[in-house]
Amino acid sequence: MSRLAPQDNYTLIFRPCVGETLEIWMDPENLLCTSLLLKIQEQIDRTVHLINLLPEDRLDRPIQLLLGHLLDCLAGFCAVLAAVEPLRLAHFSQLRSLPVNHACSPDDAIARIALYQARIEEGFDLLEDASLSKTVATVFVERGETILTLFLGNLEHLINHKHQLFMYLKQMGVEVTTRDLYRFRTE
Repeated sequence: MSRLAPQDNYTLIFRPCVGETLEIWMDPENLLCTSLLLKIQEQIDRTVHLINLLPEDRLDRPIQLLLGHLLDCLAGFCAVLAAVEPLRLAHFSQLRSLPVNHACSPDDAIARIALYQARIEEGFDLLEDASLSKTVATVFVERGETILTLFLGNLEHLINHKHQLFMYLKQMGVEVTTRDLYRFRTE
């Protein structure tokens, strides 16, 4: 993923060179994995952006709990990756010792998001498009679900809570627009 460049100190986003498209530099056999990773990174970027907009004097318990739950959303991606590559990502088991679903400050959330994002990128570096059709048993579906289904479920979960954060900001009177929530493809 050498063409992913840091936007800030917490996240990586796609930055094509002038005149390039995604397909030029991506491995043609892994377009799906790379596209999925880019979408996850975009959601992480927008989530961190929204966290940075939180007024310091309005960080009540529901907001702090939401920040802790956002960490759980990202831990879910890491759990899927560890299930796909249990030997090569055995060190991901250390992430289980980190608290999630707890009251969390914005600074702590952003630092932990950076850790989860680094592990997500590490895991995706090991994936191939064919990996997405593998199945793994889950606590919800014993017979198993495809890796793609699990990633999409985690992505949906993250997006829903990102939107919840967006709505909290609106209720606080913070001026946010759809540009704070989404990355427009023309940018």
